[in-house]
Amino acid sequence: MKRWRVGVLTASDKGARGEREDLSGEEIRSLIPRMDGEVVVSEMIADDWYTIRQRLITFADQIQVDLIVTTGGTGFAPRDVTPEATRSVIDKEAPGLAEAMRMASLKKTRYALLSRAVVGIRGKTLIINLPGSPKAVRECLEAIIDVLPHGLDVLTGHVGDHG
Repeated sequence: MKRWRVGVLTASDKGARGEREDLSGEEIRSLIPRMDGEVVVSEMIADDWYTIRQRLITFADQIQVDLIVTTGGTGFAPRDVTPEATRSVIDKEAPGLAEAMRMASLKKTRYALLSRAVVGIRGKTLIINLPGSPKAVRECLEAIIDVLPHGLDVLTGHVGDHG
């Protein structure tokens, strides 16, 4: 059994209608074992603020995952509302992780500057927003995946903070 319980949430109108395969969610699911994690819940939903918010709350509070990784809805399109839905449910932000992802992506493309991804904490659950493309998902998650186990150890009380 893996140590960390992970939820994957894909925000995609076309995907929710069955018109697009969840390649970005699949990319996340393929990377999670590298951090000793197990995906225990995975869903594809419409790019809708209320729906995203409700699924984040359910994953964190009812299913009690340690980590939620979202994909999609972080850009400039009118229906891109994942960061706003995330901010509405978190207790505090973890900006260093979001900044590290943008910095890593910026080495590949100037469009990384357009990412509005948010990382934050709800209770004892870390929530990470990733872009919607499989390539960007891999680049962003690889930029931070090595520090996630320690962050989750501290967040869940397995180790104390550093003095």
